[in-house]
Amino acid sequence: MIGKLKGLIDSYGEDFVILDVGGVGYQVHCSSRTLQHLPSPGEAAVLSIETYVREDQIKLFGFRTDQEREWFRLLQTVQGVGAKVALAVLGTLAPADLANAIALRDKAAVARTPGVGPKVAERIVTELKDKAPAFANVDPAIVHLAGAVDDQRAPRPVADAISALVNLGYGQPQAAAAIASASRSAGENAETAQLIRLGLKELSK
Repeated sequence: MIGKLKGLIDSYGEDFVILDVGGVGYQVHCSSRTLQHLPSPGEAAVLSIETYVREDQIKLFGFRTDQEREWFRLLQTVQGVGAKVALAVLGTLAPADLANAIALRDKAAVARTPGVGPKVAERIVTELKDKAPAFANVDPAIVHLAGAVDDQRAPRPVADAISALVNLGYGQPQAAAAIASASRSAGENAETAQLIRLGLKELSK
């Protein structure tokens, strides 16, 4: 199996690059984000490779980092997500942003991907939520709170305060982060109004 290719960029297609490795041109399919970050024809590039072997073809998928390749694999463990959808998701969200979106249960961020509807976005977030925090760079307390709100386990004042901020136009992840910070400083017995006030102060920083 091919795991990595190092060579010169020969040319670009709509969703692939031809990488010249020692005189052999490999057609490597990449996300739009990866293609945008690759250099001009004639310049050197290194790609992590995922090799797909089918009865009628061998297909190579290329990634700028091993982490991006790992997310490509993870995404395809979700029902209804194949290579094409996985590449589309990685074209819309960088690996770190995808990890944060899943960790924070931000289905709307995932659903921004062309061809990914609300149902598939929800499956991605639900089925990968236990794996995403390992890759995410957000406060574990916020991840925990976002999960509690999503599963309707959060204390009522906290859930109401987040809902109030969302109604004011803030995104769910932003609201959850602000209220997580507010509840830390206000203590467990804080009332909804106090949490909203502290949350808004946090958001205005």
